[in-house]
Amino acid sequence: MNTPNEIEDQIVASIRRIIRAIDLQSRRLQDRHELTGPQLATLREAYKVGQPSISALARAVHLSQPTVSGIVTRLERRGLVARKRSEGDRRSVVIDVTNEGLAVLDEAPSLLQERFRAELARLEDWERHWMLSALERIASMMDAEGIDAAPILETGPVAQPADDPAAPGELEPSGED
Repeated sequence: MNTPNEIEDQIVASIRRIIRAIDLQSRRLQDRHELTGPQLATLREAYKVGQPSISALARAVHLSQPTVSGIVTRLERRGLVARKRSEGDRRSVVIDVTNEGLAVLDEAPSLLQERFRAELARLEDWERHWMLSALERIASMMDAEGIDAAPILETGPVAQPADDPAAPGELEPSGED
């Protein structure tokens, strides 16, 4: 029979394995495709929605408008998206995925959360509710319930320092081993 300390150690080790799996996926994505998870999610959603505005894209990926605007700027610099005037309302700007962006989407792996969501969908409803309850309790125990988080599995700081204009608010891999 496990002692309370052994069970606590197993719980902490399980949390650490989850963090490591997310970190490794983030690193592979960065190394192989020079994209962060939020960048890939934004690029995929822009393609899926089809010429969204920044605000619509921000709602779709559950990130703030300034964060998505910064992500779009970086994707634009790489030639993966282009900002253009909406044909329906010339005052509006929409995001269009370029041919280079489509090529990246064809080569990019699925995001970790896509595989995770597929596995979650296979669970019984009561299992998903139990898991949600347990994870919310863990977040509460770690004083993390007030942290705003998008449903993108990626490790790194919650937000970049204000003096780092290269990636405002975008999550980057932590570099932790």
